Formats: sequence, structure tokens, C-alpha cells
Amino acid sequence: MGFKRWQLAFIHAAVAITLVPINSTLNRVMIKELGISATLVALLASLPYLFSPVQVAIGAYSDRHPIAGLRRTPYILAGLLLCVVGLAVAPMVVFILPQNFFLGLVFTVLTFGAWGMGYNLAAVSYLSLATELSGERGRTRTVATMWFLMIVGIILTAAGLSRLLADYSPEQLQRAFSSVAVVAMVLGLLGLAKLEPRSNIRSSQATLEVPASWAAQLRLIWRNPQARLFFVYLSALLVAILGQDILLEPYAAEVFDLPVAATTRITSIWGTCFLGALLAATWLEPRWGKRRVAFLGAVTALLGFALMIGAGMVASAHLFYVGVVLLGMGSGLATVSNLSLMLDMTTKSVGLYMGAWGMASALARILGSVLGGAVRDIILAISQNALLGYGVVFGIQAILLGVSIGLLRRVDVETFRAASQRLSLGTRVAMMQELDAG
Repeated sequence: MGFKRWQLAFIHAAVAITLVPINSTLNRVMIKELGISATLVALLASLPYLFSPVQVAIGAYSDRHPIAGLRRTPYILAGLLLCVVGLAVAPMVVFILPQNFFLGLVFTVLTFGAWGMGYNLAAVSYLSLATELSGERGRTRTVATMWFLMIVGIILTAAGLSRLLADYSPEQLQRAFSSVAVVAMVLGLLGLAKLEPRSNIRSSQATLEVPASWAAQLRLIWRNPQARLFFVYLSALLVAILGQDILLEPYAAEVFDLPVAATTRITSIWGTCFLGALLAATWLEPRWGKRRVAFLGAVTALLGFALMIGAGMVASAHLFYVGVVLLGMGSGLATVSNLSLMLDMTTKSVGLYMGAWGMASALARILGSVLGGAVRDIILAISQNALLGYGVVFGIQAILLGVSIGLLRRVDVETFRAASQRLSLGTRVAMMQELDAG
């Protein structure tokens, strides 16, 4: 199983790295170089999360419709191809927008839609395959390997893009995106090679719990006051932490006049700090407790936002990078500790509650990105001041972090669950992966 575990990790990393150029480079180019609305960019980048409910239908369909004796491989391959094609075509179609907006918009929506649908098609299929191949005892190690390789892949991809785009031009952007697409395709094919057996495939009904609808998840949460409070708290926290994702690189470009190579490097810095915070939280939680680590993460991220706003006021790129470091560390600490708190609150109907927390994550990504882009556009249109537009968005996110800190004080896990559990690093990483896929 050891070799197959790494094959699954290759597939996961292959799909994940197709998101890096679009979320860390193309969003900056569209907003800064092409002058496209940040709201539109946020909507396009949110398509994978808007499409996430279709994962249930995709998973059920692949259960009943194997192809050539394979339940998962054809669907993983189809999803990977959509991701790769969407990535390779994206730079071409977005440059049509300034010349012919409506034609460019049609092509751009189709391209981003293919990328988003491919992400969901591949994700639900390879996670199902990982569950089927690993079994109950090997599941945690498998998903932990997949998740860590994904983060390493994101860091390396961002660093590689930064080098490829040292001399930015539309042609060089296309070459850089095509290079990442080729790497993703090769990784995916290596992962798929002889991975899934054609016979004796266990029924996924024995290993997977079919997620309930979002309406059912919300009804479950709203019946429990503590679950309702935690859902609101988690949503506010995630909107603040995840909402900056689409605007961080354009902010660095417009306010500090950083080149494409420099802004692309931000993702690798953030990812490295996030990984460090993950390891630090594993050491801190047994000593400080989950609530204190969650508080520390929120405060650290809040300080990161404050420094990024202040950096714009004094035109200091160095101070901005310090803010990025703090934001990455705070995001890692807050994510891990709140995951632990969340698992303490899932004693009954575990699959349903996990789906609900995953829904909070998906909604936060959509709302944070779209509202952040819309607020930036509105303030910029009124004031003609880019710094003010981004500053207001980061200020709102800092306020949401403050609200989440206040709500955290009211969350009482003991009323929801009498016994608390200490989580291993592998377990928490595995559950983070499940939430991210949702």
C-alpha cells in the first residue's frame, strides 16, 4: 500500500497545483494588468466551490457506472484533463476580455467552469479511491501523505512560477501556465498507472457515507444552540481568513508596484508559514489547550491584516511581507485548532456534522472572495484610490476576526461533548483534507 499511497498523493498534488497559477498569478494579471473587475475575478475563482454540491451526484454516478471495470480512474482522468485544459487555455481567453468583453466573458466562464468542474470531478473520485484502497486502518496515513504533498506541491509551483515569470509578458505567462499544466498531467498519469484494480472493488457504500443535502445540514445545526453558535463563529473566521486569497497578489501589485514574479511568490511564503503553524499547533495544543491556540491564531491573523494595511499607508513592501507571514501563521494555527474543536463537537451524526462544517468552509470561500472583490470595486469606483479599496476589505476582515474572537469565548464544547480528544497530527491533517474537498 505504501507505493499506492504515494500514487494517490501524486494525483492529489496534480489537481491542486492547477489551482495555483489561477489563484496566485492570473487573478493579479486580470485585476492589475487587464483592469478587470475584482468581483468578476472572485466569481470565476469561486467556481470550484460553487460546483462542490455536485460531488454527491458524481460520487453516486461513479459507484453505479464503472468503465472497463474501473469505478474511479476514468472519472479522475476526466477531471484531471478538464483541470489541465482549463489551466492551459485560461491565459489566452482572459486576454480577449479587454478587446471584446462579451465574447471574452463567454470563453472565460466556459474555461473556468471546465476547470472548476474538473476539480470537483477529480476530487470526489480520488478521495473515494483513497478510502477504498486504504481501508480503515490506513486511511489517516494515506490522506495525511496526500495533504502534505499537496502543500509542498503548491509551495514549489508558486516558487517555480515566480522564476518563470521573472520577465513577465503575455507570451511568458502562457508558457508558464502550459509548463504547470504539463507537470500536473505527468504527475496525474504517474499516479493513475495501475493504481485501481479492475476486479474485487469493494462497494463504496461500505466505506463512504453519502453526504446529506445542505438544507438537512443546516436544519441539524440550527436545532443545537452550541452547534449554531460554532457554525456562525467558524463562518466568520473563515470568511476573514479565506476572503483575502483573491486580493492579496493584486494588492501587492497595485499598492507596492511589485512585479508578477514577486506577487506569485506570496503563495509559497504563505504555504510555508501555514505548514510551520500546523507543526507548532501540534506541540502547543496539549500545553495551552485548543481554545487558546485558536485565540492565538485569530489574533496573529488579525495582526497580519493590520500590518498589511499599515504597510500600504507607509508604502513598505517589507512590512507587507511581515504581514503575509503573520497571516499564514495565524491561518495555520486557527485552522488546526478549530478543526480540533470541531471534532470535539461531532459525537453523533459525525458524517452529517462534518458535512456541515465543510459547507461552512465552502460558503466562506465563496462569500469571502466575492464580497471582498465587490467591496474593493465599489470603494475604488467611488474614491479612485486603490489603497483605500483594499484597506477597507482588509479592515472588514480584521473586524470579522475580532467578532470571531468574541464568539469563541461563548463556545462551550463541554456542553456539546463531555470528553475532549487529543488528535494526532495525521488525524487532524486527514480531517482537514476532507473539509477542503467539501
